[in-house]
Amino acid sequence: MYRATRRTVALSVLAFMAACGKPKSRFKTYSGPPVTQIVVNKGKRRLYLLSGTTVLKAYDVGLGFAPVGTKQFEGDGKTPEGLYFIDRFNPRSRYHLSVGVSYPRPEQVALAESLGRKAGGDIFIHGWGPEGRQLADQKQDWTAGCIAVNDEEIEEIFAMVTTGVPIIINP
Repeated sequence: MYRATRRTVALSVLAFMAACGKPKSRFKTYSGPPVTQIVVNKGKRRLYLLSGTTVLKAYDVGLGFAPVGTKQFEGDGKTPEGLYFIDRFNPRSRYHLSVGVSYPRPEQVALAESLGRKAGGDIFIHGWGPEGRQLADQKQDWTAGCIAVNDEEIEEIFAMVTTGVPIIINP
């Protein structure tokens, strides 16, 4: 009898622990249609994930702190415009997760250098992280030139997008 009670208690504790579940992972999985293109409309502050011509997901975004115009120099606070590609993933981003954009193109580097400046780099689609959670409520455009979505949304994007996907950033 005593052994059966201990077993029941042990099984109850295990069942309770299983019901609590494991901590929510920031690495989601995705098994839907492939994302074939990302479109960012800076004026509308919207990012669209497309498969062919079908919009799979759309997100509100924050941009660089000086969003009008295209990025030309490091520190200008602008988000680039034009055609780029997804070129890397950072699972240890200080902004929760981040997906790299292939800015700058060679001609952008050449232009900046011809003016004695650096073109900048490290442009990402990223989450908020602690900094964004503080800033996003105060102002929509707070990044140094990146495209920001909330942490839950970057988890989806991180799962859905692959290296080489084109990203078109429109004014």
